[in-house]
Amino acid sequence: MIADKFAGKNFLVVGRAGMDFYPQPPGTKTEDATEFFACLGGSSANICVALVKQGCKASLLTRVSDDAIGRFCLKQLDHYGVGNEFVTTVGGEARNSLAVSESRVEEHQTVIYRNGAADFEMTVDDFNGVDFAHFSALITTGTVLAAEPSRSAAFTAFERAKAAGIPLIFDVDYRPYSWQSAEEAATTYSRAGALCDVIIGNDVEFGFMAGDYDQGLEKARSLAATTASIVVYKMGEKGAITITPETEFQTGIYPVTALKPTGAGDSFMGGFIASLANGHSLKDAVLRGSASASIVVTKVGCAPAMPTALELDEFLQAHDGPSVV
Repeated sequence: MIADKFAGKNFLVVGRAGMDFYPQPPGTKTEDATEFFACLGGSSANICVALVKQGCKASLLTRVSDDAIGRFCLKQLDHYGVGNEFVTTVGGEARNSLAVSESRVEEHQTVIYRNGAADFEMTVDDFNGVDFAHFSALITTGTVLAAEPSRSAAFTAFERAKAAGIPLIFDVDYRPYSWQSAEEAATTYSRAGALCDVIIGNDVEFGFMAGDYDQGLEKARSLAATTASIVVYKMGEKGAITITPETEFQTGIYPVTALKPTGAGDSFMGGFIASLANGHSLKDAVLRGSASASIVVTKVGCAPAMPTALELDEFLQAHDGPSVV
């Protein structure tokens, strides 16, 4: 099984790190805020933190701006024990992503600043010093593919990872504001999906890849039947359908009272992959990923809210579930 290759528990994650601001106290609208809580953010950095907190090693490959925000991200990676030996600083007008996100569900607002994003400046050269065979898998998010030169660099990394015999794990993570057009995104995602061994996305993202939102599940099934070893088709409160070449099963969610809607996808990815690496069955890993997502949405922040393995076990013992809506 593909998950057997994760046993080394050492992952290379490609993508962005950024700074997140949360209006304080929880429930405050951004426009009414006078105080903010700052923490590490960015989908790939969040995934790294989730993996490390659940007993794995993770190194981030990205670029950060040569300024105080970039240095903040580097210090935060150190704080969480994430390897930053493959993080390069870039000067000029490049800037780290900055998100202002509210800890509220009703009328939630998240404003993300991605103009001149530093992580989009990644090039093939950033991967030249990487010994891919040293890692258990390469993890990327769809954000990496949204612009050049990082898109070409990521596809080169895919080729080198495959040559080294390590699996490719892909979080679709479609964010329309990052792309020049929906057509370009669909074409690029389809190309990436065909190369990857594990693919995780929600129903809207798979529908987007299929070119028809009613055909998302069939797209996921097609990927599992042809190129991917594991495809997880997430459906929000309806749970997830996990598909492999041999089987298909549906799982539910762990109901909680959410403080915010953000961070769930990153936490699911980290919890799911870490659980596979720690020897859990595929179904249990999906459920642990779902529980990880439920934990994160009850707390302020994304990186600081990622659960440890102990916190995840305690949550599973204390909560009923999973339930399917």
